[in-house]
Amino acid sequence: MFGEFLSITVMKPKSILLMAILAGFVFVSSTDTRAAAKAVMVYYMPWYVARPHNDNWGWHWTMDHFHPDRINAAGEREIASWYYPLIGPYDSSDPAVLEYHVLLMKLAGVDGVIVDWYGSANYLDYSLNNQATLKLFNFTRKAGLKFGICYEDQTIQHMLGGHYLEPERAISEAQLEMFYLQTNFFSDASYLRLNGKPVLLNFGPQHFLASSNWEAIFSVLQATNRPAFFTEDNRLAVSTGAFNWPPMWMSQAPGTGGVLSGAGVKNYLAEFERKAAEWPAFISSAFPRFHDIYQRAGVRNYWGYLGDRQGEILRDTLGRAMTNSAAIVQIVTWNDFGEGTMIEPTREYGFRDLGILQDLRRQFLQPDFPCRTNDLAIALEFYKLRRSQASTPARSAQLDSIFTNLVAGRISVAREGLGKLAEKR
Repeated sequence: MFGEFLSITVMKPKSILLMAILAGFVFVSSTDTRAAAKAVMVYYMPWYVARPHNDNWGWHWTMDHFHPDRINAAGEREIASWYYPLIGPYDSSDPAVLEYHVLLMKLAGVDGVIVDWYGSANYLDYSLNNQATLKLFNFTRKAGLKFGICYEDQTIQHMLGGHYLEPERAISEAQLEMFYLQTNFFSDASYLRLNGKPVLLNFGPQHFLASSNWEAIFSVLQATNRPAFFTEDNRLAVSTGAFNWPPMWMSQAPGTGGVLSGAGVKNYLAEFERKAAEWPAFISSAFPRFHDIYQRAGVRNYWGYLGDRQGEILRDTLGRAMTNSAAIVQIVTWNDFGEGTMIEPTREYGFRDLGILQDLRRQFLQPDFPCRTNDLAIALEFYKLRRSQASTPARSAQLDSIFTNLVAGRISVAREGLGKLAEKR
């Protein structure tokens, strides 16, 4: 059966971490004992808007430069990405898409999602993204997956710059968002917790730089909802620890040519783990590549390039994250097509990255994990049938039953049901 992580308890990293650093990228032989259980989470972007689910194409597919209504000879729309989703550009609020995503996650050995969250305010697309997040979590619950939040405090900066918010209200606005998290997410049985505390990441911080700011922001929460708080790269005094991220800033060093080397990745991860040895806990990130489309769209300066190397980068970073002393594994990302870090299936890579995840989960975390790469195609077939047959109540009900079988690990039963439905098309 698939692994479940209802709550995680960790001890402070000890000498095993120093051994891991000395060894560089960590590999564990098939004869080694099973690694300590840790949740494998994927970082998820809920910000895509697309036709025909909506009446327009959202910024993250266009970046005010690309035109998705243009279709090339290969049948691909012109989108803001070097890579093309296997199901084409999609809307983050589309139930069929969300169902497809959580099925893939379950079959791949993912334990849950961490959503890039801009808050709930009715400013720019923040509220729209939040509604997509709520819809996603409805499906993660159905699939038995955990969920967590990474709060972007840069939103406060944007609201101040757009004169939506007065400076003296900055802390209180962030407190309102904490109330929202407490009311809607933290008390949910599916929310990711560490040592009994809800896990909250922050991408930065980018606006509230002092621990005293966060102490004030968290002061409005109930004691049981004070989070296990993780910031990017460096720990604040108020934080439990930090998480790492593709270090594209290293590619800007003189002589790199804008390319991040494998040795650069290795050194960055080793230094991060050296710092993390002194923290109560840390989150270790894995990633497949970095290939930014933003410069081509004229949105920002070049941030650098990290090549895929036939999956080598993902295998190395994910194997390391699964076997080091991290409390949680975070895969960066599920679907950031703008930066090219997605492991969601694409025309370019197919199901390869999810197959790597399956293999490493089986090797390091769960020897009896049952799903294989060939099983991943079931999610795509399911999605196609949901698209073509959802309007028929009887067949929709059959698909609901197949979904239940898939998330329960009854693959052969689900495969048989899909075959019967496919014959009726």
